[in-house]
Amino acid sequence: MPVIAYTVIPGELRVEVMGTGTLDARIKTTLSPRIQERLAEVLVDQGDTVKAGQLLARLDNAELQQQVAVARASLAATRAGVDRIGSDQDRAQAVLRLGQAEQKRYDELAERKLASESERDKANETLGVAQAELKRSKLSVTEYQKQVVSAEKNLRLREEQLAFTELRSPYDGLVVRRDRDPGVVVVPGSSILQLIDTREMWISAWVDETSMAPLTVGQSARVVFRSEPELSYPGEVARLGREVDRETREFLVDVRVQQLPTNWAVGQRAEVFIETGRYQDVLTIPQQFLLWRAGKSGVMVNEDGKAHWRDIRLGLKGLRHSEVIEGLAVDEQIIIPAQDAKPAIADGQAVKAQ
Repeated sequence: MPVIAYTVIPGELRVEVMGTGTLDARIKTTLSPRIQERLAEVLVDQGDTVKAGQLLARLDNAELQQQVAVARASLAATRAGVDRIGSDQDRAQAVLRLGQAEQKRYDELAERKLASESERDKANETLGVAQAELKRSKLSVTEYQKQVVSAEKNLRLREEQLAFTELRSPYDGLVVRRDRDPGVVVVPGSSILQLIDTREMWISAWVDETSMAPLTVGQSARVVFRSEPELSYPGEVARLGREVDRETREFLVDVRVQQLPTNWAVGQRAEVFIETGRYQDVLTIPQQFLLWRAGKSGVMVNEDGKAHWRDIRLGLKGLRHSEVIEGLAVDEQIIIPAQDAKPAIADGQAVKAQ
């Protein structure tokens, strides 16, 4: 029977855990308005790179600009009222000082019998009126000062609402989707643009729960995109999920991609291969040469042109190779049927390596 042969020799064994997932950004943002208004401008498009603080879209702000102007005029009028009340207070203080002087003079004249009691009472009454006027002026000043504070806060509120009409980028990033065009009325929560931060991209990969134990943050990995299956890109385990899907029995592992292809897109599929161990001078065999009989692992060995079954004990398992702990020696030749040979190899059958 024609067979494919493999000579067992010591070599390097990389133990890897595989997962399948999609490319995503760690930080992604939906740019939406905080007020309901007509969308006046969208200044960027899908695929544009943006800087932090850059103006991306603008809402119609004519009405809010008028409200800001009214608030500023109201604040100016209130401050002018404070100045006027301040002048009234100065006048009331002057009148009070005059009344105090008059009251003191009439008290002295009354004691020397040079002024009547009625004149003295009139001076006291004038002093009381002056004191009341000064008190009223002080209360008016306090009231107007509070009105100034209220007007200042109202102006800040209107200015902040006006600022809501300008939508700016929260960070340096990339526009991955444009959802609205000028002219439509947008409401809070509706998406205008989708942004991502390209400084940290990763593959959110689903990994079987049986591979959970050897995984740790920081392990090196390689990423193979479906668009470039012949290439591997370097990666690193960034985060381990803490919830297993109860149907698929898989959990999420986020693998940071340290280098992206020239052409890439959020959501594209990829496989990740996380290296959990690397061993030197290990006796290994390719996975396709491994056979099973009655639940036991073994291989077919070429002994002087005859095929013989050999039980083996396996150790570490990689994606393409497995470690053999017992059952094989260095330089022994294991075989499998050639591609054009359909039947399995029988014990004692004559074989010829191609």
